Amino acid sequence: MFYEPAARDRDLLPHDPFKAIIAPRPIGWISTLDADGMPNLAPYSFFNAVSDRPPIVMFSSDQFKDSATHAQRRGEFVWSMATHGLREQMNLSSTELPRGESEFAFAGLESAPSTLVAPPRVAASPAALECRVTQIVRLSDAGGAPLERWMVLGQVVGVHLDEAFVLPDGRVDTAAMRPIARGGYRDEYSVVDSVFHLERPD
Repeated sequence: MFYEPAARDRDLLPHDPFKAIIAPRPIGWISTLDADGMPNLAPYSFFNAVSDRPPIVMFSSDQFKDSATHAQRRGEFVWSMATHGLREQMNLSSTELPRGESEFAFAGLESAPSTLVAPPRVAASPAALECRVTQIVRLSDAGGAPLERWMVLGQVVGVHLDEAFVLPDGRVDTAAMRPIARGGYRDEYSVVDSVFHLERPD
């Protein structure tokens, strides 16, 4: 089967396969502060690491939503790991609330202060990254037309990590944290609960 994305057979493929192919995708559980210092928390479907020296992560926003707006204004955001144990709270934090109402409170989550940036993190999350914005890029299509999609990149300046997940050899036990990821469709998720090792060839 081959198809061009804008011309797929919608009888055969009523749901766009793109997200099902690029899966699983880490969840960008992003906290920011608004202009009045009120915290905002939202999960983003498009999130990932893009560099390790220095460490840089990105989340991509459809329209210039609150998280992107606050990140641009204050130059900071925090990513907290969404885990299987926090799946319901993560889902609740995606609710569109009246301006000024806290997603932390609505989802029954405690916040914890960050160390180097102002936005708080999810206290119950086993890992969190404090980030300073390096770039905000408006995406464009192959023809150069600007899209209402914005990629926010942030350099990781601080890391919070629950020491219970650090193994004796110094590795982090990712599987024990059980991070969840977005699947292909609106209601699909997966969980990392096992890892395997492959030695790289010389």
